[in-house]
Amino acid sequence: MRAAAFEIPSSVLFREVEGEMVLLELETEGYYGLDPVGARMITLVTALPYPEAIRLLTEEFAVDPDVLQRDLSALIDELIDAKLLRRIVGG
Repeated sequence: MRAAAFEIPSSVLFREVEGEMVLLELETEGYYGLDPVGARMITLVTALPYPEAIRLLTEEFAVDPDVLQRDLSALIDELIDAKLLRRIVGG
């Protein structure tokens, strides 16, 4: 099984609190809060290969895969731009 394609950088402090996730980029002090759905998305894409994360999220949330991929891609892009997530080279 391939490794996850994304990771939370070491410069980011993150905590899950009652199903929600708070991310703080320590160098820029950029802050981001994720609701339970966003927290689950990021938890899976940082733990599993992207296709497996998509499959599980589609099943868990009973959502059209195209809609899920569009929403997840937008969230990933936003977090990468804020330096709260990074793509793993070769992942």
